[in-house]
Amino acid sequence: MTKALRTPDSAFENLPGWDFTPQYIDDLPGFEGLRVHFVDEGPSDAERVFLCLHGQPSWSYLYRHMIPVFTASDARVIAPDWLGFGRSDKPVEDEFYHFTMHRDMIIALINRLDIKNITLVVQDWGGLIGLTLPMDMTDRIDRLLVMNTVLATGISAGPGFDAWRAYSAAHPDMDVARVMAKSSPILSEAEAAAYGAPFPDVTYKAGVRRFPKMVMTDPDMEGVDISRRAVDFFKSDWTGSSFFATGLDDPVIGAKGMNWLASVIKGAPKPKEYEGVGHFVQEWGGQIARDALEYWKEG
Repeated sequence: MTKALRTPDSAFENLPGWDFTPQYIDDLPGFEGLRVHFVDEGPSDAERVFLCLHGQPSWSYLYRHMIPVFTASDARVIAPDWLGFGRSDKPVEDEFYHFTMHRDMIIALINRLDIKNITLVVQDWGGLIGLTLPMDMTDRIDRLLVMNTVLATGISAGPGFDAWRAYSAAHPDMDVARVMAKSSPILSEAEAAAYGAPFPDVTYKAGVRRFPKMVMTDPDMEGVDISRRAVDFFKSDWTGSSFFATGLDDPVIGAKGMNWLASVIKGAPKPKEYEGVGHFVQEWGGQIARDALEYWKEG
């Protein structure tokens, strides 16, 4: 049985801007006994579902500005936490965390909730994993809202990412609140602390440590083949709609990476660029959500 930690509920009390009811599943096929947390807001019978996938070292708290905008359009919004993050359980062994595990978990959750007409909302690792889903779930996913992410196909991610990977490796007990505050200066002290809330000490941070190591910067790494297959799918077979939002103040994934990603997704518009917006684009997400809904004529 996988040894895992569970952050006490008390850590999540009185977080600013976060009054959503937690939902849990602990019997996903292949993950029995591990509790996965997600937010599920809006009408359960809504025509549209926005599935919001976070990255590293954040959790679904990242979507607090976007969720109310989407639900105000009469949509349903589901925002899960990856295992190792947020209110989801946190296996303690670093080796537990790998690309296929995370991908299998989110597929199992989508199937369990039986959601369709999905607008996939992704950023950072939410995109590295999430953008490999549509080719295998064409009956469920038909739109994309893409923010500062990539499909990793086994090539260098550039000096900005190299610096981040080195920083992460040198700080196994990463101060998540400090990292988020530095990356998103608009955060209040309490909001930055909310990002650190899931991680009381270093033993809870195996998932945080693993994600930078997992980014597929070498052609032999796990996830490269499926990511390349996703690129081919988007170039030739994707028939859905997409909206791209680029935070220009991102030292890791900026306009160059987002323009490339848009160029390989059939029918994608030119990414909308946001001055003064950093890597964690969702911190400015209220406006971006409104822009996306206006683009889809749902605002």
